[in-house]
Amino acid sequence: MDASGADVASVLRAAHERFVTSADREPGVRGLVADSWRRCAARGVRPDGGVPPPLRWASAELNAHRRTHPLAAVLPVFRDLLGTGAADDGHVFAIGDVDGTLLWVEGDTGAMGRAEQMRFVAGAGWGERHAGTNAPGTALELGRPVQIVTGEHYSAAVQDWSCAAAPVRDPATGRVLGVVDLSGGATIATPPALAAVRGAALAAEAHLARTSASVRLLAPDFSPGEVRLSALGRDCAVLEYGDRVLQLSPRHSEIVLALALVGRGMTGDQLAVDLSEREIPASTLRAEMTRLRAALGPELLGSRPYALLRPVRTDVDDMARLLAEGRVREALDRYPGPLLPRSEAPLVVEQRRCLEQQLRGAVLATADAGLLRRWVGATWGAEDTAAWAALAHTLPGGSPQRAAAAARARALDPGGHAFPQLRTHAAVLQPSRS
Repeated sequence: MDASGADVASVLRAAHERFVTSADREPGVRGLVADSWRRCAARGVRPDGGVPPPLRWASAELNAHRRTHPLAAVLPVFRDLLGTGAADDGHVFAIGDVDGTLLWVEGDTGAMGRAEQMRFVAGAGWGERHAGTNAPGTALELGRPVQIVTGEHYSAAVQDWSCAAAPVRDPATGRVLGVVDLSGGATIATPPALAAVRGAALAAEAHLARTSASVRLLAPDFSPGEVRLSALGRDCAVLEYGDRVLQLSPRHSEIVLALALVGRGMTGDQLAVDLSEREIPASTLRAEMTRLRAALGPELLGSRPYALLRPVRTDVDDMARLLAEGRVREALDRYPGPLLPRSEAPLVVEQRRCLEQQLRGAVLATADAGLLRRWVGATWGAEDTAAWAALAHTLPGGSPQRAAAAARARALDPGGHAFPQLRTHAAVLQPSRS
């Protein structure tokens, strides 16, 4: 840090000290920082850094959360735009969910080691209410890009760092999906760093928009009177009809999907069985259906029995049609992720499993190295032993990529019990010792 940078840091730390040790609530820092400090003080966040941010997800839970999170689909975009630069410049980049829980933290090895000391690690909660003023947490709080430098952090444990972060939004609904962040030393406290994270967020949103647009192209005969339901890769389904675009709650997503897939009227008892393995009181379901009818309107949702009163086309239907026609590449192009990934409703779980198995089986049957690479490169295929083995089998002998694929398959199935042919691959790919 140069002399001017050291002076700024010293001034900020002095302002922070005055704020936390006196009743002065006008600390002489930027307005957004002062507002954040006040929020932190009101929430009882400790300014001394004595309590690190909570580890909200253990390893198994974190992996499950990553696999189903919408930003998993754009992780390669972030790695391309930020990952190499972060590693080369001694920084880290991080992706967090809408609550500020970090999902991925990558970059320079030394910087990651220092970040671990303040628990800036995957699975930790860095929302403002847990970690105080910081770029990812404050960006989520304000819904816009934010840069926080040295002593502007509310927690003293973070005041040697600077960070820049930007929220990432669902282009279809505008809701915040999560946040992208760059953290490190003095070069992060510059306009180019803020521009970099803002650009990465915009690139990710553009990628998500293209994916959404490609899904819509599946239904060229989509008519104005038809209702469109998009539920793949989303925790909350989106319903489109007329000039309305409605984001449903998780429970309403399950209900509308159930009615759309069944394609007929359902009694409350029938619907309850599809929604939960536990008994749902009739009064609870009736209240939920009343709220849903208020949201959709009586022209779309009928009762006695419960039914959708207009034709509904789902993205699940479109995927099934493509697979039935053998258009596997198009199906994979248009698969943004599992069906309502966090839902535990029995009907949704069964449909989710069925569709993913159909798509997986179709990809494996192609024996196409490109499609197999894409499958194992996605979060839902990253631990698919059979797919890695099929990729190794498909690639030419002696190929380094074949060796890497076989090694990954062996790592997932060390004894080769599930796929004995892996042992053959291993023998073929071992370098000669003569």
